[in-house]
Amino acid sequence: MNFYAIKAIYNFEMARTFRTLMQSIASPVLSTSLYFVVFGAAIGSRMGEIDGVSYGAFIIPGLMMLALLSESISNAAFGIFFPKFSGTIYEVLSAPISYVEIVIGYVGAAASKSIALGLLILITARFFVDYEIEHPIWMIAFLILTAITFSLFGFIIGIWADNFQKLQVIPLLVITPLTFLGGSFYSISMLPPIWQKITLFNPIVYLISGFRWSFYGVSDVHIGISVGMTFLFMILCIGVIAWVFKTGYRLRQ
Repeated sequence: MNFYAIKAIYNFEMARTFRTLMQSIASPVLSTSLYFVVFGAAIGSRMGEIDGVSYGAFIIPGLMMLALLSESISNAAFGIFFPKFSGTIYEVLSAPISYVEIVIGYVGAAASKSIALGLLILITARFFVDYEIEHPIWMIAFLILTAITFSLFGFIIGIWADNFQKLQVIPLLVITPLTFLGGSFYSISMLPPIWQKITLFNPIVYLISGFRWSFYGVSDVHIGISVGMTFLFMILCIGVIAWVFKTGYRLRQ
């Protein structure tokens, strides 16, 4: 394992975060703060508890997941897309490093940024609502697992995209709507029975449900199923990335 190569890619990607601090960190934190103000403080104060949890605290895991998924995908997608766009990807591919080391460098940096953002949002939430974390180790584990999984997914999107517009298609038109419909602001048990069954086809439900369980010990789906679905999606992403490097899909063209 060439740790020097991994470190070089990782440090380069992390340095880009500090060059775009407003876009990478400040903007998502401010946007999420507005959700806390509107839904947590204003609307939440007029709503009852959900599963024994105040509404303002109930939406914290969903809002964190919304930011985490979006930023994990965006960071990883742009990280691999820009070398393709500028032509420097050929230098990376011709360097004496393996495809595994390339993926670890880019995905590791994207996941690190997303985890840091998630923790900042968690700290910010303390200024608006009171909450307790019932299973802190599980919360951190779920945070890391989700960040890595969707950074892998973003890496795939960055390879697939051939222009800047395509980088935003899936995050904006697929991931964000699925997150809103996946129980970010409500429990799926509040839905009519038929919609509860339909909602279970939304993979984001399992992420939000498992993450919420780590906070309050309540969930719409069993925690084992949530973890299993997340690992399954991660394995699928790894398989796709392995195929991409084996065939050179949109890397050597």
